[in-house]
Amino acid sequence: MQFADIPGLEEVKTSLINSVKNNHLAHAQLFFGPEGSGNLAMALAFATYLNCTNRQMSLDGSEDACSQCPSCQKMSRFVHPDVHYVFPVSATKNISGKDVVSSSYLADWRNFLTGNPYGTISQWMLQYGGEDKQVNISKEESRHIVRNLSLKAFEGNYKVMIIWLPEYMHVSAANGILKILEEPPAKTIFLLVSSDVEKLLTTILSRTQIFKIRGFKDEEISRYLVQQHELPEEQAAKAARMANGSMSAALGSINEVKDNNHSLYSSWMRLCYERNFSQLIQMADDFHQLNKDAQKSLLLYGLNILRETLVYPYTSEELVRLEGDERMFVERFSKVMSWDKVQLIAEKLNESLYHLERNASPKIMFLDLSLQVAGIIKS
Repeated sequence: MQFADIPGLEEVKTSLINSVKNNHLAHAQLFFGPEGSGNLAMALAFATYLNCTNRQMSLDGSEDACSQCPSCQKMSRFVHPDVHYVFPVSATKNISGKDVVSSSYLADWRNFLTGNPYGTISQWMLQYGGEDKQVNISKEESRHIVRNLSLKAFEGNYKVMIIWLPEYMHVSAANGILKILEEPPAKTIFLLVSSDVEKLLTTILSRTQIFKIRGFKDEEISRYLVQQHELPEEQAAKAARMANGSMSAALGSINEVKDNNHSLYSSWMRLCYERNFSQLIQMADDFHQLNKDAQKSLLLYGLNILRETLVYPYTSEELVRLEGDERMFVERFSKVMSWDKVQLIAEKLNESLYHLERNASPKIMFLDLSLQVAGIIKS
């Protein structure tokens, strides 16, 4: 992963490169951005840049890793011996007890990063087979961190510890790394990658330099999909509009995580409007059969449509982001939905996303949500 592989975010790239060139490199940095943003990709690109032995100047005047030296080649496969990874995990049928630490899942982790460096926690859980369990970063993991960083670097300029989603770190684990986070060995860099800094201990936050990673712009996502995935421009633009800044959501839509979200969502809202409870019960069964990513995708799609419904009556023609059936649905839906109703339904969808993340029964959750939405629409 190089800086050039990440669309946009030039201001962050420049700041990171200058920190190295000006010898103002903080030993602990926090890349904070929403789920599906470039926070993890940026940490990977920076780790590659730090240990590159032949940094290159690009045509636009910016510097980047060369991608050709032995260090860059190892980073491209995520096997560099001086770059360590820590991430949330849970027990599986093959891994339990003290073995539930990141090093036991490295093969799955490398496949995960290779497939999508913008991936989400639910996609990661699906990758290693832990989608039905609660994940965390355990106290045992903190011992591994201290031990790994106490060793000398094998070949790189820096030892790099990338901690993905430290908000999942057990309190004892977080306390266990405070000392080494504040006073790491020489040439050791911590790169923390978070999507929810409010859940981090203040003692962790106070020891890091924070880089805020914004969500991607529509044109950045669209250009990436066209250039990297050879998607037609119209399809790429549509995926970008609905992704709401998340590269993961955009990639999910083209990889058919659930590409029929519109038909599912419009049918669901119609049944809620008609108060067709027998069909809603059947739909709850169908929802239960979807994988967790597809369940979340439908709810996130619903939130996007609600947002468009809210602004549609007040938006000029050239600023309308939807086309075709989606636009027609929003036009009709906005006529029967007040601002208060849209806000209430959006709150219920957000609550449902929260419960899904905590392994609530999808069938019960979706049926309860449907009843609440039907009540709101008819209120």
